[in-house]
Amino acid sequence: MRLPHKLFIAGIAGATTVLSFAPFYAWPLTLIVLVVLFSLWSGATTPRQAAAIGFSWGLGLFLAGVSWLYVSLHVYGNMPALLAGVAVFVFCCYLALYPALAGWLQARLKVPPLVRFLLLMPAAFTGAEYLRGWVVSGFPWLIAGYSQTPSELAIAPLAGYAPVVGVFGISGLLALTAGAIVVASPKLSGTVLPVARRRALFITTAIVWLGGIVLGAYQWSAVSGKALSVSLIQGNIAQHLKWREDQRAATIETYLELVEQSHGRLIVLPETALPMMLHDVPSHVLAAFRKKAIDNEGDLLLGIAYVDKNAPAQAGYDYYNGAVSLGRSPGQRYAKQHLVAFGEFVPPMFSWVYQWLTIPLSGFTPGSASQPAMQLAGHRVGVNVCYEDTFGAEIAGPLPGAELLVNISNMAWYGRSLAADQHLQFSQMRALETSRWMLRSTNTGLTAAIDEKGRVVKSLPQFARGVLEVDVIPRQGTTPYIRWRDAPVLLLLAAALLFSVIRHHRRTI
Repeated sequence: MRLPHKLFIAGIAGATTVLSFAPFYAWPLTLIVLVVLFSLWSGATTPRQAAAIGFSWGLGLFLAGVSWLYVSLHVYGNMPALLAGVAVFVFCCYLALYPALAGWLQARLKVPPLVRFLLLMPAAFTGAEYLRGWVVSGFPWLIAGYSQTPSELAIAPLAGYAPVVGVFGISGLLALTAGAIVVASPKLSGTVLPVARRRALFITTAIVWLGGIVLGAYQWSAVSGKALSVSLIQGNIAQHLKWREDQRAATIETYLELVEQSHGRLIVLPETALPMMLHDVPSHVLAAFRKKAIDNEGDLLLGIAYVDKNAPAQAGYDYYNGAVSLGRSPGQRYAKQHLVAFGEFVPPMFSWVYQWLTIPLSGFTPGSASQPAMQLAGHRVGVNVCYEDTFGAEIAGPLPGAELLVNISNMAWYGRSLAADQHLQFSQMRALETSRWMLRSTNTGLTAAIDEKGRVVKSLPQFARGVLEVDVIPRQGTTPYIRWRDAPVLLLLAAALLFSVIRHHRRTI
């Protein structure tokens, strides 16, 4: 097969991968696509050709999966259409460099077929995904392991490994399975294995997948108290109206009405619910929020930007995107610690980008990485803001102390796209990894309650105004992932790559 044909197939396979994520949840597609990618890599004649195949696969995945960034840049950020399109394409090209690196590495090292398909390829692919989630503040979107979260249609067997090895560990198991399928098929790998070895590969792979089902039935945490009534508010304030001065009063009135309708002991409002700094909120609004929370015998969590005038900064004060509590418990604050590059801050070398963007409240300061869980409505709650819940190791920070997790978001930036559904799926994975309920309060959706098994128990329709009333179960306990986070997976990846390097040098001496 000629290289252009391989690149075309790789690009189509990458784009098809999007169907394995929310809202489609066609999880077997991820395995099929990885089989295609690995078989194309096995047929590459040079490391450069393998890198090109990986790049084409990644470009297809990200152009199909994160093209919604165009909406935030052009429609709401006011960047010219052509420039926004170019910016998204360049960003997708950058993301595609990671699978390209994986392709180059697995082709560069000369190792036996079993080592290549069962160690080197899975380790290179998974390691590249981890790097993508870490370099330049990270963009861990559409990691292969996310495709294994449960849905109403089916339960993905590998989801059971989430409390043990997290999303990157599941990616590694998917890649390992794909490698086993390819090396066991002479037509895909060009390698003919003895029947006994192929049988052993089949049995081992079956054990891995059956192990996921067994682990999925295990309870990693225990109930720590009676059910807590929670009200999750979805204001549905259109992004193009959210920050307009003439709409401020209407927005405040909307949230006052929704809070008044709420029955939960814990009331949660979305990220930057009120379009102003905390010190600019009218006192009667905060008083009304506090009174309602006290009347409900609990607390209210308000997503809002605030300034810390006591914290010295290089120029002026420190501004935070976060949340504050009002109600029976002492007042508490959370400051978002993992900010979005080009949304909430711009790296100094890219400051010129601002001349084309109009993004309100974009000069934020990151909060501390060691913020404890909040004490709300008699329970310990781990709070995170929007994009933060794509980082599993960081979400595990306030655990095992936290009994519940709460995410507040504003996905209105991305319009009617796949972004909100994909983000909901990432929250499902965080619930699985921590064996805790994850509660999501969003501006336009998807507002939802997710149980400790990653199942969406209840949700509001997108682009609808309302209050989601749900009884949630606080839980306690420590999963292996909470204790070790990504360290075991990283050690295994390093060991696999090191073993491959050693075998490469032995063959080339």
